Amino acid sequence: MNKEQSTSQEKETASLKNDLLLRAARGEAVERPPVWLMRQAGRILPQYRELRASLSGFKELVETPELACEVTIQPIDELGVDAAIIFSDILVVPEVMGLRYEMIPGKGPMFPMTIQIEEDVDKLIAGEKAALQLDYVYKAIELTKAALNGRVPLIGFAGAPWTIMAYMLEGSGSKTFSKARRFLYKKPISSHVLLQKITDTTIDYLRGQIKAGADLIQVFDSWAGILTPEQYRIFALPYIRQICEAITEVPVTVFAKNAWFALPEIGQLDCNVVGIDWNTTPQEARRLVGEDKTLQGNLDPCLLYAPEDKICATTHQMVHDFGKKYICNLGHGVYPDTPLDNVKIFVDAVKSFTFDS
Repeated sequence: MNKEQSTSQEKETASLKNDLLLRAARGEAVERPPVWLMRQAGRILPQYRELRASLSGFKELVETPELACEVTIQPIDELGVDAAIIFSDILVVPEVMGLRYEMIPGKGPMFPMTIQIEEDVDKLIAGEKAALQLDYVYKAIELTKAALNGRVPLIGFAGAPWTIMAYMLEGSGSKTFSKARRFLYKKPISSHVLLQKITDTTIDYLRGQIKAGADLIQVFDSWAGILTPEQYRIFALPYIRQICEAITEVPVTVFAKNAWFALPEIGQLDCNVVGIDWNTTPQEARRLVGEDKTLQGNLDPCLLYAPEDKICATTHQMVHDFGKKYICNLGHGVYPDTPLDNVKIFVDAVKSFTFDS
């Protein structure tokens, strides 16, 4: 990071009333760990469900900046978390590249058309030309930053190239993603072409989010764990590395779900924070990632169905085990039927924890 970028970050942090997330992400001293939840803006909140019921569907919410702003701020008001994350979806990227997606109630995302052959890859648009079509996301970030008025930092995000590619090939969620994985084996050259196009688009998209006001970027590799270690090192890590090296203005978090086998390599990426799912202990995660990175996550989302004393005790133990270079979060997104009161118990348990001086 150069001097100009460092000065810019210092000014941004100074304008925030709560800068715990950014300080923790940069490895600076914090009095307690910051806390937020993946999927915190969503169905756990009654005000979100009420708003969603009045709309035509999920995509109307994503593509209407004023509505995306509203639901982004809801968990800040309701839960008191230390960061907002812009309400959007990772699948906006393949859509502007040329593959439209639909969100089917009760089933999830579905692509009417998918990548079948090499020529389909060639037809996709990429880079700045594609990213410019996501103006509604940038506008939502601008509105949210203004509405937050410095209360907490705002997180922007995108899907990792492999995860986006998996959806573009499979056409929907899958237990195996066998179509996508088969493409890697049968058409490795076209796979790399597609991954590079996604990467170029993602970099320009994330730069647009930062320009609009995002304070930190998270890259979600939701389907990292379905690849073999060798495939992940060939088809996933090099493209995440490009993103990390391109985004220098704000801290970057990489969260590769179920990719414990790649944690040593992820620890070598030019990112600030490494997300951890619940299948790795804090001690093992630190050993694999190394001492330089801030770690984030790890709590089993299902713990939030437990009694209050169990939630508090487990949360405090987890924070203690991770230590000071840590951002408290779940090991995946909060489940939609999680009791709201239990989410509040978790957040309050983190906020009651203070590091020894």
